[in-house]
Amino acid sequence: MELGLPEPVPAPDLPAEVRIHEVGPRDGLQNESSLVPVEVKAEFIARLAAAGLRTVEATSFVHPKWVPQLADAEQLMPHLASLPAAYPGLRLPVLVPNERGLDRALAHGVGDIAVFASATETFARRNLNRSADEVLEMFRPVVQRASEAGVPTRGYLSMCFGDPWEGPVPLSQVIGFGVRLLELGCTELSLGDTIGVATPGQVTALLQGFARAGVPVERLAVHFHDTYGQALANTLAALRCGVTTVDASAGGLGGCPYAKSATGNLATEDLVWMLHGLGIRTGVDLRALVATSGWMARQLGRPSPSRAVQALLGDSA
Repeated sequence: MELGLPEPVPAPDLPAEVRIHEVGPRDGLQNESSLVPVEVKAEFIARLAAAGLRTVEATSFVHPKWVPQLADAEQLMPHLASLPAAYPGLRLPVLVPNERGLDRALAHGVGDIAVFASATETFARRNLNRSADEVLEMFRPVVQRASEAGVPTRGYLSMCFGDPWEGPVPLSQVIGFGVRLLELGCTELSLGDTIGVATPGQVTALLQGFARAGVPVERLAVHFHDTYGQALANTLAALRCGVTTVDASAGGLGGCPYAKSATGNLATEDLVWMLHGLGIRTGVDLRALVATSGWMARQLGRPSPSRAVQALLGDSA
């Protein structure tokens, strides 16, 4: 960074601005084997907000039995209450698995929620012990009640490109479930490469399929895992299709507790380095973000897997 890098070279076929949906505090930390203190989580979120991220997924109101790392959601939320006033425009969405989770979230004044569905039957049953159709029906009252409360709902759709039990997932199947999530009332649909097997051609084909189905690209986001080192290439393919919302996890934290072949999320620092190099605005201070992920890596007692963090912090990463 001292050299003034990355040097921005804009490309005419890419958006001028991208909104990063930061998932580190929720999707990143949920897979940690040792419990992270609530005070550390709160400081992590505050540091991310200070670095310029304006959508930071804070936690999940899931039953502690299923994701013990996020059992402290009730304790965490009061720590975050002052952040939106300090950082105008900051959104702190939370994941809710059912109506009970929604009740808990609304009780804490949450302004954005997310639900998590599957494009495949096997993962739906392993994740929520229901069929893929039953999962969508379970979310119907959640999305409706959230909408009535003035709370927008993001819909996550997992296994969009491949499933460890079922193999390749037909595009029509992904598009069908995605359209149904939007029809439930979700305001945004995040397409997840849960096990990181997607390639740019697949990404382009899926996004073109959604366009043919009449889904505006503005309602789509992408969520890539970097299992095979394809996350940035896949992101670039999505940007060329008009996507302007990209999920990422600070420091490359995370995986998926229900899919053991899922490795870390796309690192936010790696994403920001690429976007800034393309002249795309993010509002993120890369130096502050890298420092935050270096700090979090020290809290977890291991190096950050982010290549940008490793390069910019060196031995202290």
